[in-house]
Formats: sequence, C-alpha cells, structure tokens
Amino acid sequence: MPDKDFLFLHLRDLPYFRALIRGVEAAFYQTLDLPAPTLDVGCGDGHFASLTFDRPIEVGLDPWHSPIHEAKQYNAYRLLVEADGGGMPFPDGYFASAFSNSVLEHIPHVEKVLAETARVLKPGAPFYFCVPNPRYLSELSIAKVLRRGYTEWFRKISRLQHADGAKVWGARLERAGFRLEKCWHYFSPSAMRVLEWGHYFGLPSLAAKKLTGKWIIAPAKWNLWLTEKFIHKYAVTAPVEDGTFTFYIARKVD
Repeated sequence: MPDKDFLFLHLRDLPYFRALIRGVEAAFYQTLDLPAPTLDVGCGDGHFASLTFDRPIEVGLDPWHSPIHEAKQYNAYRLLVEADGGGMPFPDGYFASAFSNSVLEHIPHVEKVLAETARVLKPGAPFYFCVPNPRYLSELSIAKVLRRGYTEWFRKISRLQHADGAKVWGARLERAGFRLEKCWHYFSPSAMRVLEWGHYFGLPSLAAKKLTGKWIIAPAKWNLWLTEKFIHKYAVTAPVEDGTFTFYIARKVD
C-alpha cells in the first residue's frame, strides 16, 4: 500500500467521483520507474502530478490554455509547454520516460500523438498510460435500460473518443514504435457506476467551482469523512478482471 492516502488527498480538492479514480491511479505510479527527464503528455491543470510524484516532472505538455496556466500554481513541473501532442516541440530522443494519465481517450488524432511520444523518447524508455476500456460504456447503470441514447450522451459528456480494448491499443502502440510489456484492468463495474452517478451528485461541487474557484469549499476531514467512508471500498488498487479502465506499460523500441 502507498504511504500517502491518495484518495483523501484528491478528495480535498475534487468532486468525489474524480477523486476516486485519480486516487486509485496515483497509487499505481509509486512502484514504477520514471527516469528523468520525464514528459507528462496532457498534464492538464497539474493537480494529479502535484499529488502523485515526490519530485517535479521535467515537462508538462497540454494544448489547452486555461488548464496549463492553472498548473503553474502547483509547481509540479520544471517547464510547462502549451502545444498539441501531435506536434511536440522537442528533439528526437530527448526524454527518458513519459506518462499520460487518463488523457489519450479524449484525443481524436491519438495515433499521431503516440507516434510523437515515441519520437521524443529515448530508445528503451518506458511509457505509462491509462484509459477506459469498452466496459466503461457497457457497465453504465442507466444504459441497461436506455442503452443507445444514454450511452452516446455519456460518451459525449465524458469527451470520450476511444474506449478500446488491449488488442486495439497494442496495435496502436506497435505502429507508433512501442512494445507493449504489460497491462491490467482496474476500477470494477460497481466503482464505475459510482463514478457515473457522481456526474450528477457532483453538481453542488460544480456550483462551488463557479462561485469560489474551488471544487470543495471545506476540505477538512469533518466535512468529507462520510463521503470518504462511502467511496473507500471502491478505491481498489489491485487488478480487477472485469475492470472498466486499463493501465498500460509500454517501451520505446530500441
């Protein structure tokens, strides 16, 4: 088990459904080799990296203006670069490792981003990423009654471009110049449904964000203990055979 309570650390700052999935994912990186310099492909607002890693990541890259400027407050990166992952402003073989946490599923031109990631990595460098798999959509609770319309709507609000299995991602990695070494499923169907309903129960947090700039107004144990107690049983970091997300370990081909 990790020394840090990643679930609560994320719960202090995020709606509970986002804290749940990010807390699980943060634990995975604690045993992975991440040699410097490291590239974060799709760093967003920098919150995840600030809690997950004990050292600043060398480069955080993201195409969106607002989140990447918000990332400055966390000091989680030595350098922040606003650029598209399909055209990275770095020389060949510059980085010794890279990761992309729950980002690639949102990118229409994902194969180009994978190819660029491979280009800027040194031969033999590791690349870690996690994405939803097909069960992300098939295990939705409401979709079992109103399948097609609701599934497509949930895909849209999730900004989901890809919910593919390991064979599809393995083929993409091979075309880009990677070798898939290992992958595992995580986040059970029941946890997925907790995440699903969190989009609706999290509306008060959205209102708080709009009004105050913070998702959680009172990030204290006394305010969050009941929420933490409820979601803690779903924060399983062990592999789950029918998990709705998949974590991948790939390596740049020598």
